[in-house]
Amino acid sequence: MKRTILASVSILGMAMGGAFAAPVTDADILNDGKNPKQILTNGMGLQGQRFSVLDKVNTKNVQNLVPAWSFSFGGEKQRGQEAQALVHDGMVFVTGSYSRLYAMDAKTGEKIWEYNARLPEGIMPCCDVINRGAAIYGDKIYFSTLDAQLLALDYKTGKKVWQKTIDDFKAGYSNSAAPLIVPTKANGALIVTGVSGGEFGVVGRVEARDVNTGDLVWSRPVLEGLVGQYKGQDTTMTGKANETWAGDMYKTGGGATWLGGTYDPDTHLVFFGTGNPAPWNSWLRPGDNKWTASRIAIDPENGELKWGFQTTPHDGWDFDGVNEVVSFDLQKDGKTIKAVGTADRNGFFYVLDRTNGKFIAAKPFVEKITWAKEIGPDGRPVYNDEGRPGDPTKSEDGKKGKEVFSVPSFLGGKNQMPMAYSPQTKMFYVPANEWGMDIHNEPVVYKKGAAYLGAGFNIKPVFDDHIGALKAFDPVTMTIKWQVNNKAPLWGGVMTTAGGLVFYGTPEGYLKALDAKTGKELWKFNVGTGIVAPPIAWEQDGEEYIGVAAGWGGAVPLWGGEVAKTFKGINQGGSYWVFKLPPKSAAN
Repeated sequence: MKRTILASVSILGMAMGGAFAAPVTDADILNDGKNPKQILTNGMGLQGQRFSVLDKVNTKNVQNLVPAWSFSFGGEKQRGQEAQALVHDGMVFVTGSYSRLYAMDAKTGEKIWEYNARLPEGIMPCCDVINRGAAIYGDKIYFSTLDAQLLALDYKTGKKVWQKTIDDFKAGYSNSAAPLIVPTKANGALIVTGVSGGEFGVVGRVEARDVNTGDLVWSRPVLEGLVGQYKGQDTTMTGKANETWAGDMYKTGGGATWLGGTYDPDTHLVFFGTGNPAPWNSWLRPGDNKWTASRIAIDPENGELKWGFQTTPHDGWDFDGVNEVVSFDLQKDGKTIKAVGTADRNGFFYVLDRTNGKFIAAKPFVEKITWAKEIGPDGRPVYNDEGRPGDPTKSEDGKKGKEVFSVPSFLGGKNQMPMAYSPQTKMFYVPANEWGMDIHNEPVVYKKGAAYLGAGFNIKPVFDDHIGALKAFDPVTMTIKWQVNNKAPLWGGVMTTAGGLVFYGTPEGYLKALDAKTGKELWKFNVGTGIVAPPIAWEQDGEEYIGVAAGWGGAVPLWGGEVAKTFKGINQGGSYWVFKLPPKSAAN
């Protein structure tokens, strides 16, 4: 009976949206950031700039934006909604908490179909039951689940086409990132994914599958000493065995690739960030612990590691290195450099040469950093030795090392919420947080499926009047041009547009539009629950639509310590909101 209902709803969707478009092709994916009528990739383009070429909504008329429609995810499954939506064929696709996927009519918000993954007992998501989005190619839409499954559905009907197991959820693996579609010469389009579960001592990796069958094509572990695979055969080792890891600790060494990746067609490289080394207690694992807390570049043809850059060697604060790697062209000293920008959890903004990973520059984008004095000319941090939590074996009872107050907190100067880059202003728009933590180390032993931390912590604000701060960062001068403070932490992503605007959401429930040049607030609307997702913009029948998922949750309420208590009154929700200009304002 359920299958019949889904089919009838899909037919209704055809009537509303018109004839279905042709299947999504390589050219569509590669052109995604330039085509305003569709959004096919997480990042609004493979490079992850989150820049919309639309300018119908602009600094002169944005104050007239009004709701066009709102869709409820329904039921009791509220929690955090962190997904960026996709738009294709007159439909909006968005994932929801508890591994759900919805298709809605892009003009009216009416539901076309819904898919609910059947999650088993015993899943172990670190940071709420969130999902960050889907990918679309051909006639299929893909997303991953909290029990570490990868699913392909028919995008027209929501019917499952295939399902593959990424890894064992009982060992702590999960998956919540949006997959990445990458066209290749040797194997056609591939669906590229990472793994989640760094707090459970999993082994981070990036892998690619055939979009039609889900069969594994290649796999690249990110920890040194482990060997990659291509079409079922061992290939090369990542790094050199025991170069920066002692003994066998790398076998449970973390490095989860939990935020997904970006792709640069210019260099034909896939970029991923890697998570924290395990355990958090750094005294148990001497050395740099490569390639955790790093940015890595992979050849999508065969999974070979092309370069790596470690932002926090020997991470002792759970700073990770997973934050998105955004490709852009850096104009400096009369030259154009193929660069990437990345705002690290550790509080520093890095610019690297994307062709080879060479360090160009790094400066703080948050204040009062304690763990490092600066980033040296070689790209390595100059540590503040007093900023590392103490060795518990040196304490009187051997159970609790010296506690330190560290800035940023382990939730980072920036976390999962993606930044945006505008080719017009040539600035990055970074959703940052100013907070610190009391942190100490404890003894810990690895046990399959158990938390593998060896640390205790409590997050605290750094300033009395704000935690969140949206910052316009200039990658040429490496300075902050303007910032807009927010009382609560910022946990939702950012979009910038050719209309001279920056859109972002707040936990207080506001979707806001700022002037991209000055940071002046031009418009806001309260959706009734916190926003922890990135907005998008698309063109539908000649009109510009702005959309964002709403629903308070994610890591802050679960891990936020004193900060979480301060904002515990924010209402949960679960909905998708869409805005546009009324007819009389669209011509302004």
